[in-house]
Amino acid sequence: MREIKDAARRGPDDAATQRQHERGKLTAHERIDLLLDPGSFTELEALRRHRATGFGLEQRRPHSDGVVCGWGTVDGRTVFVYAHDFRIFGGALGEAHAQKIHKVMDLAEAAGAPLVSLNDGAGARIQEGVTALAGYGGIFRRNTRCSGVIPQISVMLGPCAGGAAYSPALTDFVFMVRETSQMFITGPDVVQAVTGEEITQNGLGGADVHAETSGVAAFAYDDEATCLADVRYLLSLLPANNNEAPPHAPAADPPDRRTDRLLDVVPTDPARAYDICDVIAEIVDDGEFLQVHAGWATNVVCALARLDGHVVGIVANQPAVLAGVLDIEASEKAARFVQTCDAFNVPLVTLVDVPGFLPGVDQEHGGIIRHGAKLLYAYCNATVPRVQLILRKAYGGAYIVMDSRSIGTDVSLAWPTNEIAVMGAEGAANVIFRREIKAADDPEAVRALKIKEYRTELMHPYYAAERGLVDDVIEPGETRALLIRSLAMLRTKHADIPARKHGNPPV
Repeated sequence: MREIKDAARRGPDDAATQRQHERGKLTAHERIDLLLDPGSFTELEALRRHRATGFGLEQRRPHSDGVVCGWGTVDGRTVFVYAHDFRIFGGALGEAHAQKIHKVMDLAEAAGAPLVSLNDGAGARIQEGVTALAGYGGIFRRNTRCSGVIPQISVMLGPCAGGAAYSPALTDFVFMVRETSQMFITGPDVVQAVTGEEITQNGLGGADVHAETSGVAAFAYDDEATCLADVRYLLSLLPANNNEAPPHAPAADPPDRRTDRLLDVVPTDPARAYDICDVIAEIVDDGEFLQVHAGWATNVVCALARLDGHVVGIVANQPAVLAGVLDIEASEKAARFVQTCDAFNVPLVTLVDVPGFLPGVDQEHGGIIRHGAKLLYAYCNATVPRVQLILRKAYGGAYIVMDSRSIGTDVSLAWPTNEIAVMGAEGAANVIFRREIKAADDPEAVRALKIKEYRTELMHPYYAAERGLVDDVIEPGETRALLIRSLAMLRTKHADIPARKHGNPPV
């Protein structure tokens, strides 16, 4: 028994392992050892073999059938995992291979524990025909059934082509490693045959493409060890399932620490840019946070962090990119993040400094109305504790979408530099006083006067507070303490959900 199990773990032969290493990739067991706590992995069906015949398959029946499945722990918490073994059939999925994955997915759902897939496979096993395709269907169905129930994390460590790419797309987070991992529906050869375009595998579906252009990958790394270390870090910020709160960690950072440095970070001039990440770092515990989709739609920042040891999700406009406007991709990115946080009981903190939605024909024709509505829907649908903080600009529909009081935020705070209005003073004055300005002997002087008048009447920092749309105007130095205090108050929040099969969000 020991000899058989040892042989199954070693894989087909040393040469296959060497070829895997020469590609810059680890074996399935080496990856699992990096992901899980030492000595915690328990393997399932290590001795499973396929029963397919034809095309020489009956002569090749290696143990494990090209996938390693089981469970272990990350920081002492149970995590289920499956890892393709590229050394066996190129990690291609056949009937027995799929059944092993189905089993570990079912166990993860039943146990209420996260599922991590380590993907390095060549797609469906062609020799097994439609049974291989049916195996993918079973994975997709379970991905969907577990969505919002247990965290599902896909780690791309090799090729993932064709229908196989849809499983990662159905999960909560996708990690990729540069140079060695690719995802695409049709490969470069097919693209060239159909369209005439020549492109490499990495150019078509590499890590940077999906992390910066398509938005498929939430994280991209240079090597597998760093990638798997951040998978562990992400798991430390997520609950085991949707019935639990995220794990609390004792905080050395005082909850009442003042954040007066924010006075130097954020310019009072609304036209001057700054990096919102500096604000986040000053507010959260020990300045530590994990950005999700850091390279995609960079005009909005989505991050997981801790405040007084409790996990929070932060959505923040980024004035350093496109002045922090919302556009199609930023709306999609933030909406997905809000939905994920809501599914897994992660409270939301929204930092607002937004001049509006990005104008333009491309945006309108691309469906900014539909895509912007995704973020609106996600916030309106969220039942976790929600706190909004307005730093500077909060104009028009973008202000409403960024978790305003009118769409259900629980606590709304604002700095004295806030400007909440339908639009900027310059644009508003040009609309309201258009005729008066045009008829004036000195139009520019009148325009300047009217801009000042509009700002004085409707854009002073206390206008929204006077009408109950902001709970309090606070000093920037009090920001961390008041956020922590507000979230502590909301920790026992209960929200009734309407009786319905499901909503019908914009897509």
